[in-house]
Parts: sequence; C-alpha cells; structure tokens
Amino acid sequence: MDIQSLWLRTQELWDMLDQHPWVRTGLALILLLTTALVLGRVARFLVLHAVRMLGRQPSLHWVNDFRHNKVFHRLAQMVPSLVIQFGLTLVPGLSTAGRNVIGNIAMAFTILFMTLAIGALLNALLDIYARTEHARTRSIKGYVQLSKMILYVFAGIIIVATLIDRSPLLLLSGLGAMSAVILLVYKDTLLSFVASVQLTSNDMLRVGDWIEMPQVGADGDVVDITLHTVKVQNFDKTIVSIPTWRLMSESFRNWRGMQQSGGRRIKRSLFIDASGVRFVRDDEEQQLMQIHLLTDYIGRKQAELLAWNQAQGNVAQMSANRRRMTNIGTFRAYALAYLKSHVDINSGMTCMVRQLEPTSQGIPLEIYCFTRTTVWV
Repeated sequence: MDIQSLWLRTQELWDMLDQHPWVRTGLALILLLTTALVLGRVARFLVLHAVRMLGRQPSLHWVNDFRHNKVFHRLAQMVPSLVIQFGLTLVPGLSTAGRNVIGNIAMAFTILFMTLAIGALLNALLDIYARTEHARTRSIKGYVQLSKMILYVFAGIIIVATLIDRSPLLLLSGLGAMSAVILLVYKDTLLSFVASVQLTSNDMLRVGDWIEMPQVGADGDVVDITLHTVKVQNFDKTIVSIPTWRLMSESFRNWRGMQQSGGRRIKRSLFIDASGVRFVRDDEEQQLMQIHLLTDYIGRKQAELLAWNQAQGNVAQMSANRRRMTNIGTFRAYALAYLKSHVDINSGMTCMVRQLEPTSQGIPLEIYCFTRTTVWV
C-alpha cells in the first residue's frame, strides 16, 4: 500500500467520523483516558525509581519514611486525573455538560489523591518524630489522628461539592444546622482530644510509663497513646485498651516517679511475739559482740548506758532504775545495719527500721527502704 492509498483511506475514515460526531468524541475520550493511564504509569515508575535512589543517601533517610508511607505513590496517582482535566479541551464535539461532568469527576479524584498524599505525609512525619528523643516523653499520635480526621471530613465535603457542582459553603452551612447531631456523634472524639491535650501538656502520661488502673484491669506499661485509646500491656502480656477520656475523668496510678528515682520501695512489717521481749543478759551481749554488724552498735550502746547509769548514782543500783538493752531493740539495730550494708539497697534514700503500735498479732517491726533497681518482680 503506497502513501497515497493510505492518505485516501485516512480521509475516508475522517469523513465517516464527521458524519458520526459521537463516534469521534467517544474515540477521543478513549484515547485521552488511555493516554492518562499510560502517563500515570510512567510518572509513578519515574518518581518511585528516583525516590528509591535518593533513599540510599544517608543524609536523606527521611525519604524512605515518605516512600514507605506511599507519599510519592499517592502524588503519582494524581497524574491521570490531571491529564484528563487539561485534556478535555482537546476532545472534539464534547458538550459543555459532558465536559463539566467529566471534569468534576476528574477534579474529585485529584482532590481524593491529594488528600491521601497529605494523610500519608502526616504518617511519615509521625514516623520521623517517633525516632527523636522527644517522642519518648511527648506523643503526638493523637494530634496527627485528629488532623487526619479533620482533613478527611473537609476533603469529603469538597469532593461532594465538586461532584454536584455546588459551593462547599452550602454544604458547610447545612452542617451548621446539624451541629447538635455532629457533637453527639463525635462526643467521644472531642472528649478524647481534650483528654489527650491535657495528658500530654501536663506530662501526666508517656509511652513506657507503668500505670495501674484497677477499674479497667490495667497494670503494666503504656505501649501506645492514640486519639481515642491508650494501650497498656499488662505484665501477663495481655493488652488493655483504655478510652483516653477515662484517664482524665478517673484516677490512675503512674509509677514513673519510682522509676525515675532509681529506687523501688520496700515496706514490710515483721511481727514479734510480745511475750518474748526481754532484756539482754551480760553473757548474751558478749556473744552478740561477735556479730560484725552489731559490734559498733553494742559498743556504742554499752558506753551510752554506762554513762547514763553512772549519772544516776545510787539510784541505778536497783535494776528497775537502770537502762539496759532489749532483744527487740538489738534486733532492730541488726536489721537496720543489715539493710545499710546490703549492695542492693539504695543508701542514698530513706532506710529505717521502726516499731509500730502493737497489735493482736504482735509488735510490728517495720522495714522501710528502697532498692537500687526499679525492675518489677
């Protein structure tokens, strides 16, 4: 077939299309759609390939966060709808109504993918923030979730307004009349947001804190703080999800202070039989002097008692008028010396052994000290 024959056939085909304009318009639309899809594929391939190469640079590690959250993928998805929007003017025979309908649909897809790209961008920024030191004490996950929720609501309004070819202000004015219903539907979201702001701004809760909330069965470490829930992993590895607003309306215990202090409190009472309390005999004092934890105490106590008894003069010759060591007092001194010499007891914090008010079970000898570790046992 020579060039002249090909030209004649083309002319015949073009004349036929002139006789059937709707066929020409349909073919042009199909060609535009095909071109848009092909260009979208090409754009996605080029963008993702360039991003993959940039992500290999150590100084551009944030690019990988953008890639993993599909920020660039969502941006590339906007190409087909943009091509259709700008290419509609080249479609012959397309009516104004048809051009408006197709243009509005393409615009709606553009807004949709732009919204998804912004949402992915927020997720990427959250991942980048999670690797910083501030993320250990300040969680912004709730703020990101609220931002995405507001973004999706407004994007949905704009998309609907675009599809029906109306101003978004008309839809917003309609939503104003439904404010009471909206407040009722989003009551938990609003309460959770306020609670999240208060918890974060007042530094009441952080990821990693050990909290107790018996009313919901929570006793473990905070593993995640979101807009609506706080996840706590109990020590038996079960997960408890607590509504964020409940942490403001109800009480809970946070053990962070104990963990930051570097010591865990020990508070236990040993009950001594009251009938066994007596004075220490002289021969027992000599035996107790052999215990290295009591050597200094007994020597110091003997000198103190001797000086006091001598100061009393002849009155102290009667045993009832003399001061003497008791076995419970000596045991208290031994327990205190033992705790202070123990390597796992924090000597920089309070350490004491004291007698409490007697009970029917005996005389309580309370041990009060702090360990050097904060590990839960």
